[in-house]
Amino acid sequence: MSYIPAIMSQPADRAIRIDEVALHLLPVEMRVPLKFGTQVVTAATCARARVRVVDAAGRTATGWGETPLSVAWVWPAPIGYEDRLAAMQDFTARIAADLPGFDASGHPLEVGHAYIEHRLESLRRDFNATRPAEAALPHLAALVSYSLFDIATHDAYGRLHGVPTYQTYGRDWLRHDLSHYLEPADDTAGRISFAGKFPADFFDPAPPATLPVWHLVGGLDPLSPEDLTGSEPDDGYPVLLRDWIRRDGLDCLKIKLRGNDRDWDYDRLLAIGRIAEEEGVTWLTADFNCTVTDPAYVESILDQLKTDAPRTYQRTLYVEQPFPYDLEAHRIDVHSVSARKPLFMDESAHDWRFVRMGRALGWTGVALKTCKTQTGALLSLCWAKAHGMTLMVQDLTNPMLAQIPHFLLAAHAGTIMGVESNAMQFYPDASLPEAAVHPGLYTRRGGGLDGSTLLGQPGFGYREDQIVRDLPAPVAVHTRA
Repeated sequence: MSYIPAIMSQPADRAIRIDEVALHLLPVEMRVPLKFGTQVVTAATCARARVRVVDAAGRTATGWGETPLSVAWVWPAPIGYEDRLAAMQDFTARIAADLPGFDASGHPLEVGHAYIEHRLESLRRDFNATRPAEAALPHLAALVSYSLFDIATHDAYGRLHGVPTYQTYGRDWLRHDLSHYLEPADDTAGRISFAGKFPADFFDPAPPATLPVWHLVGGLDPLSPEDLTGSEPDDGYPVLLRDWIRRDGLDCLKIKLRGNDRDWDYDRLLAIGRIAEEEGVTWLTADFNCTVTDPAYVESILDQLKTDAPRTYQRTLYVEQPFPYDLEAHRIDVHSVSARKPLFMDESAHDWRFVRMGRALGWTGVALKTCKTQTGALLSLCWAKAHGMTLMVQDLTNPMLAQIPHFLLAAHAGTIMGVESNAMQFYPDASLPEAAVHPGLYTRRGGGLDGSTLLGQPGFGYREDQIVRDLPAPVAVHTRA
């Protein structure tokens, strides 16, 4: 299949194309449920890709990518969870079959951008043509389904050339500067230009090996002994928030709220604010998960906090995604909220175009996620930084290999404060094989994560040859004809 002309990077012998794709599905069970918006999640399925790339000289390298197929996050639809999960798995398998025939070559950023722009959406439309309208797979779900293959291609590229992948995002590796991909906002004409700029120009010049880490306080998480029901696991891991704070030395708490119950949300912030005060936690953030439709809802909570609980208000570093993620359908002016606290796009930030739309509506920050593709995350990072927007890297409850590109993105992005990481709360044992090789990435200590075991490694530095894990048989393997 031929969709676009081949793209060649400089020098030409560094260009790669995808030669083979394998897809594995890894189910994991949660030790405690996670309330996500209006849904409660008790299990997850992680999709893992193995991608082999080949260059013009016939040299090959294999890379890995992994993403939880987070149905509750990408697809708040009226149809059942199992039906949505099955559809995402099916669509992910279709991408695996399609990629080896995709006729594009170059740097993974170029190949990934070409696939997203020229193929992914048409594949989604074809898929949805076979489904009822109310069960149509959304664009965000399609991005998540593609992300593992995109991540694996970036990993393979670094391995092929024997360098860390993040060293390949400068002018010596890419044919096109960022003006090929990005356009400045209209109100910045003459002041912002992407000509002559490359992703590496927007990275932290000295990426840290350790990062402050955020803990997720879910809507069902018990705060005090009075909240316990007796059904909590007795598995050696903490249950109560104070025990997590003390064990992991936590200094940053992300609070999941309902967005449709103002009094509950306010009381939840007050209760966690008191615990933060007593335990010496510095930072809080509030995540409404797209359930708010009127800015006044958030404004009233923030204003009451500022008056009645000023120290909790001061601790609140930013507010995350209160409003529906479809910005085109819900063009809500949010300047009144961002005037009170930095306001971060998450689900809404599909790519840099949505970031541009959000900025015009009053959003001031962007929550990056590797699950929306490594390629898309890098381009959104560059657009946001060029326009003075603040960055955060948010978790998708990333276990196993998914944790590593997630951490690296945060280390290079220069975030407002560290990185969110909560897989160790919900399924810590799922990552025990990876933790044996990278202990600092799967156990939070002193309020942070330590990625020093990744330093100097090619690709994303997984060192998967040292990870003792029996993978399930691939559900699909496809090779270029």
